[in-house]
Amino acid sequence: MFDYFDMNRDYSRAIPAQWQHMARVFEALGDEHRQRLVLSFEPGERLNVGQLVEVSTLSRSTVSHHLKILREAGVLGSEKVGKEVFFWINKAFLQEVFGDVCDYLENAL
Repeated sequence: MFDYFDMNRDYSRAIPAQWQHMARVFEALGDEHRQRLVLSFEPGERLNVGQLVEVSTLSRSTVSHHLKILREAGVLGSEKVGKEVFFWINKAFLQEVFGDVCDYLENAL
């Protein structure tokens, strides 16, 4: 007989250290506004806050807040050029994270 509680007996375990970077990415991408910001980028494109505000329905401070979360999670890279900060999709990092997820699915399940 199927016992729901036996199936979840390890649920309280801590997230493994190697999953911490993945968890941050999933948390950052879990918000619809942040997903839309990420989808605003064309391949290889670098955008500043003002450009992202123009394509969103959010205030500048709200866009900046979401960009900070995406940058801290590693989803976006950034560079300050003069007074402007430019952002881009951190493709290599995301490929690594999603590769780790695929490896887990391939090997652990």
